[in-house]
Amino acid sequence: MRRFQRWGKKKYSPLKTWTKLLTAGVAVLLVLFIGIGLLTGAQSTYRLYSGTIQHITTKLEGKSFIYLFEMENRIFKSAHPDGEKLPTFSNLTFQLLTSLTPNDPRSLLGREIPGLSSYNSHIIIAGKGTDYTTLPIESEPPLNVDERGEAGELEEEKKDQEDKPTIGEDKVYVYHTHNEESFYPHLPDESTAYDGKVNITLVGERLGKSLEDKGIGTRVETTNFADILRTNGWQHYRSYDAARPVVEEAMNKYDSLTYYFDLHRDSIDRKHTTTTINGKDYARFAFVIGAEHPNYEENLAFASEMHKRLEEEYPGISRGVITKKGSGVDGVYNQDLNPNAILIEFGGVYNNLDELYRSADIFAEVFADYMYEDEKVSGE
Repeated sequence: MRRFQRWGKKKYSPLKTWTKLLTAGVAVLLVLFIGIGLLTGAQSTYRLYSGTIQHITTKLEGKSFIYLFEMENRIFKSAHPDGEKLPTFSNLTFQLLTSLTPNDPRSLLGREIPGLSSYNSHIIIAGKGTDYTTLPIESEPPLNVDERGEAGELEEEKKDQEDKPTIGEDKVYVYHTHNEESFYPHLPDESTAYDGKVNITLVGERLGKSLEDKGIGTRVETTNFADILRTNGWQHYRSYDAARPVVEEAMNKYDSLTYYFDLHRDSIDRKHTTTTINGKDYARFAFVIGAEHPNYEENLAFASEMHKRLEEEYPGISRGVITKKGSGVDGVYNQDLNPNAILIEFGGVYNNLDELYRSADIFAEVFADYMYEDEKVSGE
């Protein structure tokens, strides 16, 4: 019996216990050091930057973040939509891995069916009449564009030039990535909405002149980006690749440039691109921001401020501010080059130059007030 009791009990050994704990601790430290080494010692393209995290989390629905906040602070419970259930872990994982949103077929079909690519646009600020059925539309131009359009007789408004302020250096850079976008009222027929002469570049010239009249130095780019596409044999979607080196060259050559306006015209119906103010028709604006670069929120803030100021002075003149990202769109629009770079849709294919010129004058007026305020604050 004594022999059985002696072999039936294990003898407690403090040394073995401490050895196991030490081994476990060393193993944990090794795993920790290896993990830190992978994150900080790998090539820069594999590091976990905030931009990487942003790219991953953009695949999640916005309401998912509210639920995450709610887990930490119950006050956020009142912020999520009524009747919505907490997304399951499997749903969140599915969204992250596939970029698809459960119970929303648009996230899949929007990439495959023509016309549903507007799913890649997000309305940040909706102007009057703006919804997902009235977003800016980009049409594909023909391979060869002729000079067919006629500007006709355009009205000229008299302006008071007395006591005109002046800045001296060029502050604004105006260019037109799709420089052959034209307007049906100035074309002999509606077979194509592109022209080599009467096109969006005339609106850029008018905007430059109006800004100069306000004392703001402006450079209006005259490079024909469509010719660059044809010379290189590039498709239309590479227009922003064609424009980028030209814009970069201007930035390097004229370091006083601070604001960059890429002017386009929409392809949507006239009723959505036109408004009447004091008995005269004006082309409406739409601001488009590419959301596929890390600092796009700075461009978005500038566009939102311009929308706000335009609406305060001329209600209904702006269609709003949208962001674009995902398949089927550029998603950057060269706005990563400067926080004050924005894309502006000036009216649409059914607007005439008189309406567009009036809007260019309005934009110059509102922007001048903004810029002088900004210069004053910066100076102080």
